Amino acid sequence: MRKMMATHAVLSSGVKTWRALTCEKSELRLDLTLACGQSFRWRETADGHWTGVMGGQVWTLTQTEDTLWYHVYKPNDVHRRLMAENDGEETMSQQKCNAAVKKEQKEVMAVNQQEDEAILRDYLQLDVNLKDLYRKWGAADKHFQKIADIFTGVRMLRQDPTECLFSFICTSNNHISRIQGMVERLCEARGNLLCKLDQTSYYDFPSLSALADSSVEARLRELGFGYRARFLQQSAKQILDQHGYKWLEGLRTVPYSEARHALRALPGVGTKVADCVCLMSLDKANAVPIDTHVWQIAKRDYKYAAANQPKSITEKLHKDIGDFFRNLWGPYAGWAQSVLFCADLKKFQKLKETPHLKRPKEESDTESVGTCKRANMKTVKNRKLKSASEKKGKMSVKEEQVV
Repeated sequence: MRKMMATHAVLSSGVKTWRALTCEKSELRLDLTLACGQSFRWRETADGHWTGVMGGQVWTLTQTEDTLWYHVYKPNDVHRRLMAENDGEETMSQQKCNAAVKKEQKEVMAVNQQEDEAILRDYLQLDVNLKDLYRKWGAADKHFQKIADIFTGVRMLRQDPTECLFSFICTSNNHISRIQGMVERLCEARGNLLCKLDQTSYYDFPSLSALADSSVEARLRELGFGYRARFLQQSAKQILDQHGYKWLEGLRTVPYSEARHALRALPGVGTKVADCVCLMSLDKANAVPIDTHVWQIAKRDYKYAAANQPKSITEKLHKDIGDFFRNLWGPYAGWAQSVLFCADLKKFQKLKETPHLKRPKEESDTESVGTCKRANMKTVKNRKLKSASEKKGKMSVKEEQVV
């Protein structure tokens, strides 16, 4: 009997278990969006294939020039895939039994597929017309326009507020690759196992109650979290004791200044972390996180000169730089800042040396853009994967700082 082992899905093996949305790369670049320090749960598990956790499920995403493909690993996913492989080996009795099972599964899957698509659209905020925003930012900012010719499709994720907050508490004095390791260890230690693919285990992000447990600090110190261990446990406990489970998500409905002020009352949450959480999970598109990295961008590329030349980022400097970019880019200033931040990361510098990766000239300013619709499966079924020419150079990120 063949041993059942779940593997990471790859589009080239067939599109039968994949779903698709029509979405141009000018609206979304997975390689930039998922690796620029917004979320720390995504890994490239095959060429151009990104596997991660969202909405309590494990996903693999990939894309061709105008199509976003996604595969969601369900509890009975292994069984379905092996059934598909063994269709020709079934006995008559097995075929009758499996026909009834498949009919029931199709009905359940149809509902699940609608729910999965809604989760994906929400997470990637596909209702936001990114090409239109790029045009507006480029018209107002010549430097942005120059960067946008290469770094298209950098989209802001709409993450779960709990995951976003506690991930960014880990970012203090840290760099992207190390933060990824810490977040994964946090999930392994306190989260629920979702599935195992090719010997890699995937865990859900821990709940607030799991993080607030009195044993958490000591365990996380053992795992190398240092002083951050106390902040993680104390923040979770403070939220539950003073506010309740729904409080973080409720901050989506309050003004930006109020949400930021509330977050800063938590242990380990300063202005930068609060702004990251506001921008990346609480629908505050005008939040502009400022750290030394962004400060350098402001001084180098925009000749920003702060009064009194402070040696570190003060509250006033944070506000002044944020206001400078908000006045320049408008209500989605946080999204625009993420493009420049992404373009400045060391891992992506080779893209600036590759002319063929520049954005193609748009055929018409009046063409319909930004709306990602369900793809016609008949026309995309036999589409070949894009070559690996767009794969970024693997460079050290040891000195990179998150937003």
